[in-house]
This record gives sequence, C-alpha cells and structure tokens, in this order.
Amino acid sequence: MSAAEGQVPGRGAAYPMHRGDDGTTTAAKTSTAATFALVFGVAGLISSLTVILSAVGFVLGIIGVVLGIVGLRMARRPGVTGRSVALGGLILSILAVLVAIAFAAGVTTFLNDRDAVDRLQQQVEQMRDDLPD
Repeated sequence: MSAAEGQVPGRGAAYPMHRGDDGTTTAAKTSTAATFALVFGVAGLISSLTVILSAVGFVLGIIGVVLGIVGLRMARRPGVTGRSVALGGLILSILAVLVAIAFAAGVTTFLNDRDAVDRLQQQVEQMRDDLPD
C-alpha cells in the first residue's frame, strides 16, 4: 500500500485521507479548535477541582465550551477531522464549568452561614493553641 492510499511509509497505522475536487489525495487535518477545546477542558477541570483556582477553571471551561462548539462545526468540513476530540473537550469544559459553579455555590453558602464560620474559627484557634511553641 502506498502513502497515497492511507499508509505512511515505515508505519502501520493509516492516517485519514481526503480526496480533493481535483482528484489529489491529502492527509486530513485535525481541527485546531477541537485540540484547544480538549486542552482548555482538561485545564479547566483540573483548575475547578482545586477550590482556590475555581474561578480560573470557570473561565477556562467557558473558553473550552466555545472552542468545542467551533471544533464540532469545523469537523464537518471536508478534509478536517477531530469530531471526537472536540466532543471530549466540550464535555470536559462543561464539567469544569459545572464543578466551578458548584464550588462557588458551596463556598458562598458556607460563608453566609454564621455558625459554620464561627465553628471554623474555633477549630483554627484550637489548632493554633495545639502547636508547639
């Protein structure tokens, strides 16, 4: 099998090929937006899971959602692949946004509960007293 038929010399794996209008065959390109959607989705989810960086995760998740949608639309074009990459990025980005919102709601609820804040303050003071001098 030659390189024009879907094989790269020296490798066993086939690459997606696209036949143009003029009859030439070229390798299909993965959508850049799809790749960035996956990167932003992973980074957003990791950031959202750390409560301190939850706001950053929210922003990265929103960017990932937009790029995921763009990547899905670009993957429809002839000669462009990356539908599954864009879908994975979109799903991870949506999860990042939901986790960030959940953490924000939890922190807000906790801070608005005066008894919970007082209990936390007492525990911190007790831990401070238990430290060796």
